[in-house]
Amino acid sequence: MPKISVEIPGELLDDLDEHVGDDGKFVNRSDAVRASIRKTLDRLDEIDARHGRLDAGGVDGSDADRGDEASDE
Repeated sequence: MPKISVEIPGELLDDLDEHVGDDGKFVNRSDAVRASIRKTLDRLDEIDARHGRLDAGGVDGSDADRGDEASDE
């Protein structure tokens, strides 16, 4: 899986960290960021589909092309 580097404001990172770890929904930051990206892309696909901007098969409700593989942080 390719790795990327991003800069995010400290306040946003603090917010993210509240949802990561033993008491959070995500096991690590990478997992949280991937889930957020998938959800955003799915929503954009839905919007595009409503406006007729997607080719056939562009919206099927699956995450098959969203890269669900696990990764270490």
